[in-house]
Amino acid sequence: MIDFVRNVRLWFTPEEVRQEGRTPDYRFSLANERTFLAWLRTALALIGGGFAVDQFLPDLRWAWRIGLALALLAAGVLCSLRAVDHWVRCERAMRRGEDLPASRFPALLGVVVAVVAVAMVIVVLAGWAG
Repeated sequence: MIDFVRNVRLWFTPEEVRQEGRTPDYRFSLANERTFLAWLRTALALIGGGFAVDQFLPDLRWAWRIGLALALLAAGVLCSLRAVDHWVRCERAMRRGEDLPASRFPALLGVVVAVVAVAMVIVVLAGWAG
């Protein structure tokens, strides 16, 4: 928990990250940044999907519509926060010459998206309208 709190502080002070270890090859830092941006694009897509479910499926029962929309919105929020945390952790590991951090988050995000997709398939096939 202490390491997570330190990482959150580092989200807003990237100059402190640069003080650790040695400067890695710029290609690796830029690749880390591109990965960060890919995570943000994924977060934006999830958030957009959440709004789309809420706005464009008005005939869907309220509980289903809100549940699916909130699941997508929550996944988008978590994905955007995880993007920053992952960027900091990877940058620090590269500067220290350590292995890149492992994460279960991609698997968790994949499961959440799959569950929402299966629920949407069920809703579409069953034609559950409000």
